[in-house]
Amino acid sequence: MAGSWDDGAEPMLRELAPQVLGAVIRRFRDFAAAEDAVQEALIAAVVQWPRDGVPENPRAWLIQVAARRMTDHQRSESARRRRETDAAMHYGYLAPAPDFEPDSMQDDTLILLFMCCHPALTPSSAIALTLRAVGGLTTAEIARAFLVPEATMAQRISRAKQSIRSSGVPFRLPTQQERAERLRSALHVLYLIFNEGYTSSDGLELQRCELSLEAIRLTRAVHSLLPENAEVLGLLALMLLTDARRAARTGPNGELIPLAEQDRSLWDQGRIVEGVRLISTALPKGAVGPYQLQAAVAAVHDEAVRVEDTDWPQILALYEVLRRMSDNPMVELNYAVAVAMVHGTARGLALVGALDQGGRLAGHHRLHAVRAHLLETAGEGPGAIEEYLLAAGRTTSQPERNYLLTRAARLRDAVAARDPGPAMRRLPRLDHSD
Repeated sequence: MAGSWDDGAEPMLRELAPQVLGAVIRRFRDFAAAEDAVQEALIAAVVQWPRDGVPENPRAWLIQVAARRMTDHQRSESARRRRETDAAMHYGYLAPAPDFEPDSMQDDTLILLFMCCHPALTPSSAIALTLRAVGGLTTAEIARAFLVPEATMAQRISRAKQSIRSSGVPFRLPTQQERAERLRSALHVLYLIFNEGYTSSDGLELQRCELSLEAIRLTRAVHSLLPENAEVLGLLALMLLTDARRAARTGPNGELIPLAEQDRSLWDQGRIVEGVRLISTALPKGAVGPYQLQAAVAAVHDEAVRVEDTDWPQILALYEVLRRMSDNPMVELNYAVAVAMVHGTARGLALVGALDQGGRLAGHHRLHAVRAHLLETAGEGPGAIEEYLLAAGRTTSQPERNYLLTRAARLRDAVAARDPGPAMRRLPRLDHSD
């Protein structure tokens, strides 16, 4: 045993989980059973490591325990499987599958990423399954990323596993051609993992840095495989330019600090320089994709020394192109903000109102938060307070909720100071939690 159990052990388990799952799936070719076996191995680690110490090679320890669980599972199914797995145990757990390709793609998590983008699945199902396996996201977190109910997403993931089992297509390390075919889904998974890490959709912390940093690491690995791919360059640039602001996004107590109020001296200039270089390399390569456009928007924000220096007409032009190639409602919401910054809040509010009419963002807390900000900018205090409270009641992120309630309280105080009496009677109650 190499070390004692400490605060760093649990994050290490989270980081190792997809690597172990990838190794076990490659050997045993059964996603559902491998997922169960890895979960049992993680539970065993949580029980044994605090007592016995952390192994010298935690990854190998987890793979060995999971492989034993898989062997037990296979032995219970058939004598043939028993003979095969006994042979596998004899030659070692870490032996690669017979069709393993000895190329540069040796990261088990990266292998798992491409393996899960399976041809038997629709792109949305493959992405959902991969977010579970690679990102370790819960069903609820994945559902929020797709803007669908949790029950719907649970059914989608279950059907994805069943489709893999019944398809007859081997669950194995993809070839170079197959990786190219699955690249779009793989990049979308990395994008969603980064987003969940950068702004957690649930819980007490605004950011889950281990997720966003792992997404950056894996995207760098994909870039090393495909150095000339413009969208890989764009996604990596987007992550770096966005993550550059991480240190300025929260205050001393973990409170959310919006972009316009951040101390820009805290931004990571190294990440900004690298991100700008990457997007500058990607844009001239030909067809421009959504990640390149989003990275270009992030670069405009990051290169503004002061918030007043932000080139909003350029951002608006980029969003006008982006919304034509994307059906992402969040793009439409960001476009509405850019329109408001360039053409006035009335036009921005009109676009936000249209998004609230039965679309995927109807009632979403971010829509209410944007409308609150625009109403506040327009001097519509009571309406802005109402929207801040609606947004606060509908987010599952505690830092976001605290920020929205604080905005509502400050605005209420400001309105009351300007116009006590009648104005106070028109203001919403601050304990509103719709």
